Amino acid sequence: MLFDDLVIDTPRTQAIKYTGSKLKLLPYILRLSKKIAGQSENTAVFDGFSGSTRVSQAYAKAGYTVYANDIAPYTKVFNTAFLLNVNEPKSYQPLIDHLNSLEPVDGWFTEHYGGDSERKNSSYGDGLKKPWQKKNTRKLDAIRTEIDKLELDEVAKSVAITSLIFALDQVDSTLGHYASYLNEWSPRSYNDMKLKVPDLWINKNKNVVLNQDVFHVLEKLPDNIIIAYFDPPYGSNNEKMPPSRVRYASYYHIWTTICLNDKPEIFGKAKRRVDTSDTIASSVFEEFRKNKSGKFIVIEAIEKLIKQTEANYIILSYSSGGRATAHELHEVLHSYGKIIEIEKINYKKNVMATMKWTNDWVKECDEDNYEYLFLMEKK
Repeated sequence: MLFDDLVIDTPRTQAIKYTGSKLKLLPYILRLSKKIAGQSENTAVFDGFSGSTRVSQAYAKAGYTVYANDIAPYTKVFNTAFLLNVNEPKSYQPLIDHLNSLEPVDGWFTEHYGGDSERKNSSYGDGLKKPWQKKNTRKLDAIRTEIDKLELDEVAKSVAITSLIFALDQVDSTLGHYASYLNEWSPRSYNDMKLKVPDLWINKNKNVVLNQDVFHVLEKLPDNIIIAYFDPPYGSNNEKMPPSRVRYASYYHIWTTICLNDKPEIFGKAKRRVDTSDTIASSVFEEFRKNKSGKFIVIEAIEKLIKQTEANYIILSYSSGGRATAHELHEVLHSYGKIIEIEKINYKKNVMATMKWTNDWVKECDEDNYEYLFLMEKK
């Protein structure tokens, strides 16, 4: 076993409810990383698909220098707040107190996303379910307008928006995403939204926050990256699942709008941003189709990702529920490096197992409801 002599105290991280969150994987990701590359400010890691930012936060708090990237605007905001902060967390308390003190107002967010508490969510005026009760969207309208008026620096503004989003996440009426809303108001939606200073820390390392397509970033990353961690989004392997229902741009469109405050054109029952529609918001890693040769397009993307990464080591997270099959992943990973270890996680049974790199894993890997961490050394 690779990890018999290694125990990791996983740092505390903070995030919104997030599909595919790697919270439970953090101890194993850090164990892999420390075993192969040590742990110091001179050890640079690249988190190519930061998502909720839990992995980037854990790496930064563990002492690594982090290059964190994701194309989502909300991820950039979260990463900026957590990874670039150099101030005492308590220094933001006056800002948070000021935002909490604002008088609620009716605005764009209330018009589109606020519902009356005394009615069933599904019977609200326009016939559409809502993610929040009006008392909280009115606070959202007042606070988001004020944040722009204050002319804060980038980190302070990101801290304020992160605090706002975290507070909204605690009073929503959803199953954890915003592609649809509950018929009945959730118990938490009756609570009053209140902002808190996020669980920040003073960063001593010079972390870097990026907000671009991962392939573009790979072209200009510095050559001191020791570890690249990849958790690409992936489309469901359920042939009946519409592609738009498994895209992160669709799931978290509201967070994007709150970050940008751009009052976009919206559509559909969930009032999604038009730029999250199927014809616009598509990641090649969420692609559900095959190419002309019958190969899943997502496999080509993963192969390109592995090939173009110049880091010494790559840790790849992938689910058995994704489009790529175990056999296809085997071929890609084996072509570009040496597989050191595979970690297999059964979320339903909360079981962790370590597998060696043999052909036996391929049959085993196609089982449902498993997450895999592949540790490879690049050729």
